[in-house]
Amino acid sequence: MNGGIGFSTVLGSIFIILYALTILGLVLLILLENRNPLKTIPWVIVLIFVPGIGLIFYYVLGRDHYRLRIISRRIHKRFVKQVPVYQLPHNIGKIPPGYLPLAQLLNKSNYSAIFCGSDITVYTKGTDKFSALLKDIKNAQYYIHFQYYIFNDDKTGYKVRNALIEKAREGVTIRVIYDDVGCWNTKKRFFEEMEKEGIEVYPFLKVVFPILTSKVNYRNHRKIVVIDGRIGYMGGMNVADRYFEGNKLGPWRDSHFRITGPGVYGLQSSFLIDLYTASNRLIKGKEFYPGTELCSDMKMQIVMSGPTSQWYTLMQAFLFCISNAKKYIYIQTPYFLPTEALNQALQMAALGGIDVRLMIPKRSDTRSAQMATFSYVDKMLKSGVKVYLYNKGFLHSKLLLTDDMLTCFGSANFDFRSFEHNFEINAFVYQKDFAVEMKRIFLQDVRDCDEITYASWRKRPITGRLIESFMRLFAPLL
Repeated sequence: MNGGIGFSTVLGSIFIILYALTILGLVLLILLENRNPLKTIPWVIVLIFVPGIGLIFYYVLGRDHYRLRIISRRIHKRFVKQVPVYQLPHNIGKIPPGYLPLAQLLNKSNYSAIFCGSDITVYTKGTDKFSALLKDIKNAQYYIHFQYYIFNDDKTGYKVRNALIEKAREGVTIRVIYDDVGCWNTKKRFFEEMEKEGIEVYPFLKVVFPILTSKVNYRNHRKIVVIDGRIGYMGGMNVADRYFEGNKLGPWRDSHFRITGPGVYGLQSSFLIDLYTASNRLIKGKEFYPGTELCSDMKMQIVMSGPTSQWYTLMQAFLFCISNAKKYIYIQTPYFLPTEALNQALQMAALGGIDVRLMIPKRSDTRSAQMATFSYVDKMLKSGVKVYLYNKGFLHSKLLLTDDMLTCFGSANFDFRSFEHNFEINAFVYQKDFAVEMKRIFLQDVRDCDEITYASWRKRPITGRLIESFMRLFAPLL
């Protein structure tokens, strides 16, 4: 019996030593990857203090997706390969002074063409957006391309789905892409019934065994609709009842945009690349880029970003916009977890006399992210940034405005996940009239906010501030 106990003790010791060596090896591997220290430190802490759970989390969420090719090389090539679609018209127009370097940056790092002559309609209410979308779906003649991060099987989801099915029965080609993780709560039958009606339906990066793959950490957060190559939709709204009825957080305040004119080509290109990735089918033809009339003097670029890109394009572009602002910077975002470069840039802008305003929700749908977000507020206020807490429900709008000239909107939040992990799409619009319109909307939202003062913020309980500071350590992982 003593021999059995001794043998078990030896085995236990060997297991502990091997396990400790594994954790140590992973820590050394993370250090040798020379990542941003802000991302390295949280993983080292997790692996050291909760090694068992940490090992699982690191395997699923922590490994460098781009460098370690967790997605196979074949799939990876699909993302970066230029799909040989019909040549996109570049319509190079005169970019406003000071913004040409930004336009060139987006073109070089993301192949983002400059489209001249589009028209944009803004929706800040779900009722208005879905009313317009359903009308456009009803009037579709040839095809509808439909892509959403979340496509719920609730009342709104069924209303949209039934509208698509009706058009499919009329002979209109329908192609749907949904994010597999974003739609985990949607019943499979919801999509299967669409397929039975002849609709092409594809999940993006399907995850069968979440614990065995890191695909769960890299999601397609884009929301795109293209109808007949002439009408496009993009923005922050998913397909869900909360945009009509709200939820426990109250009404959802979000922004969505209807685009006509050449700018639709950028949305089309993004959709077809994602379709190629999800279906292994190359769809091309002039019908996807029909000739279109110029609607205005507006110049815009449609920018795709994702974890397989060589550059963090949106982060670089945001940094350029903030660093080069001369008068003001207005930001709306549901999650504010900036990189250190963006954090410093905003503070320097405010200290330099730029009118910097940040609007975030007073209550969030993600408690951990909100606590980390609040940890940044102290220094923002101290540097002179005006911080507003939206109190009329949940703010889900994503917006960056500068100097009555540049407007950036789309699917990306102001956080690590959108900059580095998610597949996102944003528009950069160079036009004064549109920027002034979006500024008006921002200032109208300010009326539904509580403006924070530095004195009142510092009076909050020390325990809450300590928890927020602790959660900030994990901001790159949230």
